[in-house]
Amino acid sequence: MDFMLFAELAVNGALTGMMYSLVAMGIVLIYKSSSVPNLAQGAMSMLGAYVVLAIAKGLNVSLWVAIPLAMVTMFLVGMGIERVALRRLAGRPIIMILMMTLGLDIFIRATTMAVGGAPNRPMPIGISDAPLFLGPIIMNRAYVVGAAVALVLFVGFVIFFRSRMGIVLRAISDDYTASWSVGISVERGVALSWALSSVVATVAGVLWGYIQGVDQSLANLLLKGITVAVLGGLDSIGGALLAGLLLGLLEGVAAGYLDSLVGGGSRDLVVAATLILTILIRPHGLFGRHDIERI
Repeated sequence: MDFMLFAELAVNGALTGMMYSLVAMGIVLIYKSSSVPNLAQGAMSMLGAYVVLAIAKGLNVSLWVAIPLAMVTMFLVGMGIERVALRRLAGRPIIMILMMTLGLDIFIRATTMAVGGAPNRPMPIGISDAPLFLGPIIMNRAYVVGAAVALVLFVGFVIFFRSRMGIVLRAISDDYTASWSVGISVERGVALSWALSSVVATVAGVLWGYIQGVDQSLANLLLKGITVAVLGGLDSIGGALLAGLLLGLLEGVAAGYLDSLVGGGSRDLVVAATLILTILIRPHGLFGRHDIERI
């Protein structure tokens, strides 16, 4: 085995996986406040990228001005989604809320296709195409930047969930009824989690949009994001980061060695196998909380 090839595949795969964790963090944020896996997170990332381009073109400003404006816009979009689509389902069976998020995914995809069109659009945010070198290992600069952003968001959310508002969101996730009984505004807490998740989705959409362009395929990040979230634990921000690193490493190494043998597709095979095995063997994930109910 060529050790340097293995090291390069592993390092670049790990960096890619940390970018997957940007999508997973958005899923975890909503789950930590409402215990609902958000199946629309990939579509939200796509929408965030389209909003950035629309603001840049509509206001004739640079992308670096459009990005914070898009974050504010998506924050309000997240609040609106909770208010219009999800608040009405409070207290309903979880499967109904899950189907609502799936409906949101389909609606956002269809709307962006109708308004934005199908062509792939560039997201030129100014990251150099020149590779970075770690000794003899060549790294993609865009993935390095994405991994750094994921680390910054992780630290920010760790601090947030130790704050008063973060503790409130965790209490809401534990028990809606008990939270209501002590005067916590469950609706506002859940709306805030959707708003923050939408902001994270915008960050993910911008970074992935730079790498692969902005089109409908950005919504397919949901599969990678949900796999990372399930592997790390749906209520663990740290788990999302570490699981992303692990999944990306496995995916990168597998693709490097197996694609030439099987003709491609090994990345998707690793992701699907990881998701299935995690649910079968450790359904609460590597770092998720394992609740035990006693009768």
